Amino acid sequence: MLRTLLVAGLGAAALFTAAPEARASLTVIGGGMAEACSRAVRAGQADQDLLNVCTYALEQEALRRRDRAGTLVNRGIVQMRMKLLGRALSDFERAESLNPNIGETFVNRGAALIMLDRYPEALAEIDRGMAIGIEEPAKAYFNRAIAKEGLEDLKGAYLDFRKAAELDPEWELPRNQLARFTVTTVSQR
Repeated sequence: MLRTLLVAGLGAAALFTAAPEARASLTVIGGGMAEACSRAVRAGQADQDLLNVCTYALEQEALRRRDRAGTLVNRGIVQMRMKLLGRALSDFERAESLNPNIGETFVNRGAALIMLDRYPEALAEIDRGMAIGIEEPAKAYFNRAIAKEGLEDLKGAYLDFRKAAELDPEWELPRNQLARFTVTTVSQR
C-alpha cells in the first residue's frame, strides 16, 4: 500500500503573515460611488479615503438591494485590509441579511474569521459561499486552503492551493504556497 505524505514548510499563522488571504470582491455597476468603491476594492486599495467612498455610497446613494449588499461586502473587504475585523464582520452580516444569495459575503466572512484564527468557522463560511457561487472561485479555494492548513489538514490545503492555481494560472500566490509543500509517497507494509 502506498501512502502520500504532505509536509508544509510553514504553519498557517506564518503563512497568513507571509501571504495575505484573497478577498473575493463583488462587482457593483451603475456609476456613482458604489461602483467607484467596487473598482477600488478590485484594484486592491484600502485606506480611509476608500472607506469613506464606500460609506458615502451606502448612506447617500439610492442602491438596488443587491448593489447595497455588494457595497457592504466591498466595504467589509476594505475594513479587513485595514484590520478592522469587527466592523468587517458586521458589514458581512448586514450584506447577508439584505441578500443571502451572494457567495462573496460568506467567502469574505471566512477570510475575516481566518484572520481571527477561527478556522472551523472560516471553513464552513467559505464552503457555504462556494456552494452559492462566486465571481472568483480561485480566491475561495485559496482562502479555504489557509483554513484547512490552520486545521492541520495539509492534504486538503495542498489540494485547494493546487485548485486555486489551476483556476487562475496567472495568480502567483497559490503557486508560491504550493512551493512550500513537499509531497512524498511512502510504501507501507
